[in-house]
Amino acid sequence: MRTFPSSQNFTAPRSPTPLDHPTPTRLGQPSAWFFKRLFKGLFWAAAAWGAGPLNAQVPAPQRFANDMAERTRACTACHGEQGRAGPDGYYPRLAGKPAGYLHNQLRNFAQGRRHYDLMARLVDPLSDAYLGEMAQYFAHLQLPYPTPTASNAITPERLAKGQQLVTQGDATRGLPACTQCHGVRLTGVQPNVPGLLGLPLDYLNAQLGAWQTAQRRAHAPDCMAEIVQRMPAQDLIAVSSWLARQPLPTDTRPADRAPAGPALPEALRCGSAPELSARAAKPPNGGKP
Repeated sequence: MRTFPSSQNFTAPRSPTPLDHPTPTRLGQPSAWFFKRLFKGLFWAAAAWGAGPLNAQVPAPQRFANDMAERTRACTACHGEQGRAGPDGYYPRLAGKPAGYLHNQLRNFAQGRRHYDLMARLVDPLSDAYLGEMAQYFAHLQLPYPTPTASNAITPERLAKGQQLVTQGDATRGLPACTQCHGVRLTGVQPNVPGLLGLPLDYLNAQLGAWQTAQRRAHAPDCMAEIVQRMPAQDLIAVSSWLARQPLPTDTRPADRAPAGPALPEALRCGSAPELSARAAKPPNGGKP
């Protein structure tokens, strides 16, 4: 026979409270119970993180500086902080180079005369005027140069040959001295001729080789392409090895004008630096670079 609990041992079920069973609401609509729990959770979360009262003003996030230093971070990621040069020997210095030269190189990448896919992609969406602003920014950065570190194996005789080609040229092959265009101090000439000192050996070798193989070109007539075709590889290495070993002069700025001397022959005219072909035999400042 079934037995039932006596009334003395029977406990009536507790009436549900609002927190046990939230008040029914329409489908998809939160109940008052939900909002009460949500508010309580947010309050304690704010207190735990030291956020203070929930109605306290949250400071606006700091904006990036609206200047060219910030906009050129994509450049300095490879070319070093402030364009001082990359650490691997292949990304050259940008700081302090003539603005006309830097602008021309950006144009060369944009227009396919120089081939490096990363650079082409970076400059492709930018206007020519903006490329000019970037060039001006880097040109005005006057920063100290590092100590030369070239240590490749080369004989003293080959280094002497490199020095001769840089400072005197070779008339028998119709080669002008590097100083005839790049300045007596080899720090470049305003506004379009770059300096040759303070550049990594690997970069110098890579660029001279690129001209020989037509991977690098400039505005026609391309004087550098013609010059390197007249030089065997061992002479190019001698030139780059000597240049990469030279300390920088006290004044590293590009010269205001090319040194005194005859204009370049017709075969060696430079489309990217027409002022070299039109210079007077003696500049107004008496020949001072």
